Amino acid sequence: MSDYFVHESAYVDAGAKIGKGTKIWHFSHIMSGASIGERCSIGQNVNIGSKAVVGNGVKIQNNVSVYDSVIIEDDVFCGPSCVFTNVVNPRAFVERKSEYRITRIKKGASIGANATIVCGVTLGEYCFIGAGAVLTRDVPPYALMIGVPARQKGWVSRAGEILGEDLRCPATGEQYEIADGQLKPLNT
Repeated sequence: MSDYFVHESAYVDAGAKIGKGTKIWHFSHIMSGASIGERCSIGQNVNIGSKAVVGNGVKIQNNVSVYDSVIIEDDVFCGPSCVFTNVVNPRAFVERKSEYRITRIKKGASIGANATIVCGVTLGEYCFIGAGAVLTRDVPPYALMIGVPARQKGWVSRAGEILGEDLRCPATGEQYEIADGQLKPLNT
């Protein structure tokens, strides 16, 4: 008996690594070589490529494909139907598998529903990508990004709350500061 759950309609290919306590739901496909950490929730109709890496505590909602060269660190939230890419200039008749670009989603980041993450970018720790946003460049830690193309609208706390001018989380009271254009929590 395995120490993770796979719905009877899902496929997990031999050679995939699945962590303890992870749940893989309806119609999902985990390819051989994929690596998924512990305590993850993989929603319906999710595909995880053979060279994709998913950390611990990650929640991937329905209809998401995590392609090769996408690295998702711990505690990331991927909203329904968010999109990852792995080639900048795809053509059906041109083989570009050697040109895949690494996309890295850092610890605690949240990606809203239907957001598109163009390959080769890094999303910083605890950043928040709004629903439907299109990311074409790196995102600083704790940044709130919205729009097409995505632009920074403000800052969010580790708890995902929008920060006001005082840079104090309204939910937790955690205090932040801006240093060298980057938001950082105090006392950590």
